[in-house]
Amino acid sequence: MKLELRSVTKRFGSFTANDSIDLVVEPGTVHCLLGENGAGKSTLMNVIYGLYEPSEGEILLDGKPVHFSGPGDAMAAGIGMVHQHFMLVPVFTVAENVALGAEETKGASLNLEATRRKIREISDRYGFHVDPDAVVEDLPVGVQQRVEIIKALVRDAEILILDEPTAVLTPAETDELISIMDQLRSDGRSLLFISHKLREVRAVSDEITVIRRGKVVGTVEPTASTTELASMMVGHDVNLVVDKSAPVLNESEFSVEGLSLVSPSGVKVLDDVNLQVRGGEILAIAGVQGNGQTEFTETIMGLHPKATGTVSLNGKNLLGRSTKKIIRSGVGFVPEDRLDDGLVGSFSVEENLVLNQFDDQEFSRGPQLKRRSIQENARHKVADFDIRLNSISDPVETLSGGNQQKVVVARELSHRLSLFVASQPTRGVDVGSIELIHQRIVAQRDAGTPVILVSTELDEIYALADRIAVFHHGRLMGIVDPDIPREVLGMMMAGATADEAYAESSHRAPAEAAEGETV
Repeated sequence: MKLELRSVTKRFGSFTANDSIDLVVEPGTVHCLLGENGAGKSTLMNVIYGLYEPSEGEILLDGKPVHFSGPGDAMAAGIGMVHQHFMLVPVFTVAENVALGAEETKGASLNLEATRRKIREISDRYGFHVDPDAVVEDLPVGVQQRVEIIKALVRDAEILILDEPTAVLTPAETDELISIMDQLRSDGRSLLFISHKLREVRAVSDEITVIRRGKVVGTVEPTASTTELASMMVGHDVNLVVDKSAPVLNESEFSVEGLSLVSPSGVKVLDDVNLQVRGGEILAIAGVQGNGQTEFTETIMGLHPKATGTVSLNGKNLLGRSTKKIIRSGVGFVPEDRLDDGLVGSFSVEENLVLNQFDDQEFSRGPQLKRRSIQENARHKVADFDIRLNSISDPVETLSGGNQQKVVVARELSHRLSLFVASQPTRGVDVGSIELIHQRIVAQRDAGTPVILVSTELDEIYALADRIAVFHHGRLMGIVDPDIPREVLGMMMAGATADEAYAESSHRAPAEAAEGETV
């Protein structure tokens, strides 16, 4: 099925999110829509999917104009969409989620067996390995995404929109998704792939359209260089290499000794972790998602009071303190899930920028907030971090994901810090914003602050780390220098010690070693 947009425009009041967009997606191709956060990508996808009506222009399928009054019309026409934030009911099974909105009945009862059969057929065909009776909240993120794809395929989608599909995936899950996209393309389906990750875009796309500030700035082949694509996205040259000097260490120190934590179900999620971070260095924590990194950072912030061991900052124990007291001791924290843990979606941008400081004298007088000071702080931070928005009084949930992330980073770096902990700081963030966030993290390190960086992006680990700590099943497999080969780091992430990984690497044939580069 061929999708065509002609001069599609979408306005919200006086704001134009999409401005005369022309786009053609040929059958059996992967067409990428590339752009920075706030460029209008998701808005355009919501127009195609029937969530928004275009203010001007038209949508054509196989050359015929169509009009959608809602997603149901789009699905009936053969368009499916996998949203960045999954539209699943966590406590329902896979079959129940897939059946929602297209329920089949047998008499007065819901006929889930027909849905289970379709799920198994699609799962077998594409190698999804999805159990129809599994409860969604028990599934890894990558499998939940496959459930979303199955939902679309059950409804016979010929065009599949994937909105930032790799933003929440590990490198291994991303590789699996790319393989699935290749199969879907081979089946003749059209894929509209929205992303800002240049390497992935070049790897999977047949054609790339770049939009900036709501307008198409060009359509290019995937052979275009990452530098060219980045410049098209942001409108100026972008430095894709982090510029940082050798670390200058000082006497400040963050230290963890014998840190252990058992989950409510009895699983040891942190197992006797010992490490130190000096002022003026970045310790990056590498590991496949779900190997204790989240619990480690949350324990630092006082969110797991039953943890045992010692967590100290400049000789003062943090373990057992409240989160508020830990923040007051000078700890800045960027959580991995900005929506659940970093922001209050219904609060305004200006309010979210002082969430951890609202009771400071600068922003309040007793129970009364100093609105003028809060607004002035917001205007300064919005300009300093290039946060794209309509108004600082708008709810933060109306911002794009990357701009929400910049709100969190701006807030956490807005006061003097004794320790900075950043977990997935650039998840869902475009290349221009990544450059800015990386610069701020390095600046914090150069100011003499101990910095802990947690990331599943190996490029980010290598770009920022002064040392790399590797986690596997809650254990620290070793701390290594950032010149470690990727294949060795990958083996450590899979459970080998540094010595074991280096020994295994030295025995591999050259072809095997090259294959191990992808982690």
